[in-house]
Order: sequence, then structure tokens, then C-alpha cells
Amino acid sequence: MRNETRGTLELTLAMVLSGTLGVFVVESGASPFEVVFFRCLFGAVALGLYSLARGYFTGHGFTARSFGLAVLGGVFIVFNWVFLFEAYAASSISLATVVYHTQPFFLVLLSAFFLRERIPAGKLGWLAVAFVGLVLVSGVRPGDTASLQGLGYALAAAVLYALATFVTKRIGGVRPHLIALVQVAAGVPLLLPFADLGAVSGLGSGWVWLVGLGLVHTGVMYVLMYAAYAKLPTAKIAVLAFTYPAVAMLVDWAVYGHHIGLVQALGVPLIVLASLRVTLARAAAPAPRTGGRAQEAASPVATRAA
Repeated sequence: MRNETRGTLELTLAMVLSGTLGVFVVESGASPFEVVFFRCLFGAVALGLYSLARGYFTGHGFTARSFGLAVLGGVFIVFNWVFLFEAYAASSISLATVVYHTQPFFLVLLSAFFLRERIPAGKLGWLAVAFVGLVLVSGVRPGDTASLQGLGYALAAAVLYALATFVTKRIGGVRPHLIALVQVAAGVPLLLPFADLGAVSGLGSGWVWLVGLGLVHTGVMYVLMYAAYAKLPTAKIAVLAFTYPAVAMLVDWAVYGHHIGLVQALGVPLIVLASLRVTLARAAAPAPRTGGRAQEAASPVATRAA
């Protein structure tokens, strides 16, 4: 099998898994804080064992600065998950996932604010297109508090993931698996004060879903993604990443009967097209000089996977 073909299959499978994330969260029956806590716990075990088996801890490449940045990225990552899972409950998996895919635009704004990067007129135009799509997709009507709340949670999650991506792109010379391991491991002590562990003692079959979130949607999914990054061109990664929202919307309809309305459906291609154009434009820009393995971690799909 050709390298690129294998990478395509690996990334497609990773995005399909990502699209089923919402069902695992809802079916677990736990609150978002408990869900994220156990996703971090089981995910850290999975990534740790994989990294140990592959010998990644030898010559890991971390410095005090890069380790601190990884932990900071982890803070953003875990609270991004909390807000995203809150959005699932307040609105729907479909709505939350589509709004969540405004991440690339917040990354552009962060770069403009912190790095003083100029935003070209073309990007501003695509930002405007995405905003129109966001308004259409939200479908929020006056007095619709639940939808407004869900929209707010999803946007907060997108901002936090953009911050995590912004910070992670500053890390050089460290394998992405180890960066992800540090980030999820940081979530365990970070969320422990917020997680009601007594409330999950009676989950019953809900534990299967929680373990799945950690082992499958964190361990297996990230290993597949990082394996694919090295085999695929950036443009293909960016396009395949949209398998995630497509599967999420299909699963939400098939399992829970949720579907977006006609007006909302008009906004989806606007967000997808604008996001794709902005992501590809950033990928085409000259990359900063960092360690080779950091480029893998900074792949544009990092702004897509939940």
C-alpha cells in the first residue's frame, strides 16, 4: 500500500472516530467535568503506554520551557473539552460541532494580536463569510436561551482550542505524542477539584463509554492522526479533516434524531469553505524554523480534532 494511501485511510478513520465523540459523551451519563477528567486519565494511560512501547521517552527533547508550554496548552485543551461537551448538552452535537469549526479564525486573530501578523484583505473576507455562516447555523431566535448558551459554549471551546494550538506551535523538537501525553496528563490534577467522583460511582454501563473516550478517542485516534501527518500533504490533511463534522452531524441524526434546519444548513458550507481557505492559506505561508517533529504537531488538522 502506498504511503499516502495509508495516510489517507489512517486520517479518515481518525476523523470518523472523532465524529462519534459526542455519542460517547452523551451516553456516558456523566457531567462534562467528570467526562473530561476520565478522558484525560484513560487517555494518559493509553498514550503513555504507546510512547513507552515505541521508546519515545528516550531523548524526549523537552526543555523546561517546552514542557511548560505543553502544560499550558493542556490547560486550554481540557477546558476546551469541558465547554464543547457543555455545548452538546445545551444545544446539539451537530450545532456544537459546526460552530466549533470556527477555530482557524480565532487562530488568525490570535496571531494578529500577539504576533502582530497582518491579516490580508482576503482573509478578512473569509472571516466575514464565516461570520455569516455562523449566524445562519446558530438558528438562534430571540428568547432562545438554550441555543444561545450552546452557541456560547461552542465558541468558548473554539477559542480555547485556538489558544492551545497557538501555544503548541511554539514547541519544537518534541514528538507530538509526548506533547499530547503531557497535555492530557495535566488535565488529571487540574480537573480533580471540579470532578464529583462520587457521582460517577453508579454509572454502570456508562463506564464503557468513558473508557472508550480515553482509549479510543484519545489514545487510538491521536496515534492514527500523527501517523497520517507524516504521510500526507497539508492540503489533503485540511480537506480530510472535514470528515469529522460530517460524521458528527450524521451520527447525531441517526442516534438522536437531531438535524439542522434549512436555514442552518445554508450556513454549514459557508463555514466549511471559509475555514478550509483560511487553513490552506496559513499552511502555504512560510513556516517558522523549529524542530522537524514539531511541524507534525502543528499540522492544520490540530485545529479540527476534538
